Amino acid sequence: MNNQPITAEDILTDAASLRWDLGEKVHESLMESIFKEAASIAGDVVSISEKKKKTWDHSLDWLFTSKLTGFPIMFGLLAGVLWMTISGANVPSSMLAGLLLDTVHPWLKAMAGQIGMPWWLDGLLIDGMYLATAWVVSVMLPPMAIFFPLFTLFEDFGYLPRVAFNMDHLFKKVGAHGRQALTMSMGYGCNAAGVVACRIIDSPRERLIAIITNNFAVCNGRWPTLFLISSIFVGSAVSSPLLGSVVSSAAVLAVMLLGILFTFAVSWLLSNTMLRGEASIYSLELPPYRPPRILQTLYTSLIDRTIYILWRAIVFALPAGAVIWLLCNISVADQSLAEHLIRILNPFGLLIGLNGVILLAYIIAIPANEIVIPTILMLTVLTAGVTGIGEGAGVMFELESEGDTAALLQAGGWTLLTAVNLLLFCLLHNPCSTTIYTIWKETRSVKWTALAALLPVGIGVAVCFFVAQIWRLIAHSF
Repeated sequence: MNNQPITAEDILTDAASLRWDLGEKVHESLMESIFKEAASIAGDVVSISEKKKKTWDHSLDWLFTSKLTGFPIMFGLLAGVLWMTISGANVPSSMLAGLLLDTVHPWLKAMAGQIGMPWWLDGLLIDGMYLATAWVVSVMLPPMAIFFPLFTLFEDFGYLPRVAFNMDHLFKKVGAHGRQALTMSMGYGCNAAGVVACRIIDSPRERLIAIITNNFAVCNGRWPTLFLISSIFVGSAVSSPLLGSVVSSAAVLAVMLLGILFTFAVSWLLSNTMLRGEASIYSLELPPYRPPRILQTLYTSLIDRTIYILWRAIVFALPAGAVIWLLCNISVADQSLAEHLIRILNPFGLLIGLNGVILLAYIIAIPANEIVIPTILMLTVLTAGVTGIGEGAGVMFELESEGDTAALLQAGGWTLLTAVNLLLFCLLHNPCSTTIYTIWKETRSVKWTALAALLPVGIGVAVCFFVAQIWRLIAHSF
């Protein structure tokens, strides 16, 4: 028997212990009742609808992310979007070109004549700055107005995260981020928009890789050049018109796939040299599928993307038009500056399977890929001594007939090698000035901006030189 006296402190300790035990039991009982009630309510209210939603989402995910069907569907949808973009843009592009080039341009020329504007100011402002801007707007606006809404619809529907899921392991193998698949896809509409889209990548190292390699996605400004040159030179090498169309389309598709290959190769090179590091591990959330919001899609794609990128292109196209006109109309020793530059560039151009006209066209058309072909045609007329074509020095133009275009280019010394290497150089050259400026805005680094601008053109020169040497070696063998 314990004869020790019970103190007040012992009584308070026992009371606190008893209160704690009772509180725990009451708390456990209360929480158990709450969870049971919540489960009962959830089972009565959402069990049936959740089952249907889960079945629908799982069925689509099985289709879109399966190893058997995921990639074919992905490439099929991308091909469909590009086909709708290119085919759908033909009519509005022709209408815009008819308005801006065939109606407004002659009207501006007539007005300049009526007010007695000096010929050089007329040429600089109308034939140079206005005409270059009109080309950019007429060729660039319709494709972007189609591509970006379609791309945004897939984004709203929830399909784009499935694309990242499919491509994640491939990009991870080269040290890049799975979301680079989305920024690369956006680059097919516009490389500047693709660079801005790289913000979705959290890792600074992997974001830089995505920014630098986005130029390997063939933007809408390069599609007209690819289709025209492949149709004239590659497709015409086949006797059957139908088969020629298939061959020329296959050549364009091959260039696009080659761009994807270079994206992986350069991403691997950067991640193992200048941008070393392990691919980051991130949680890829697959959101539920939902109906696209049409009005928000139109606003996001047309205002935030299309108009924003188009305005930047116009800002750079205006001075480019002035430079083009001045180069063709300022003469030194009875030759224009353009002719002098072409003569200087021609030996190097021929060495890599191109020519001086093409190199100069890509230099002065840096503000917009859309004006490459009009610039090439204008410079070819200037240097080849062809008469009766075009409207004068520094005035860009296009010919309605592919046959006439082919005849003019052949008069300028073009061969099948020239065309093949132009297709390659169209893919592997420096970004346009809008994209270069956007890269600087996103990185705030002269170093990375310079690398992003010079790396593709360096690869392009090397590839063209290699193809030219192999081509000539085979030609000498026969």
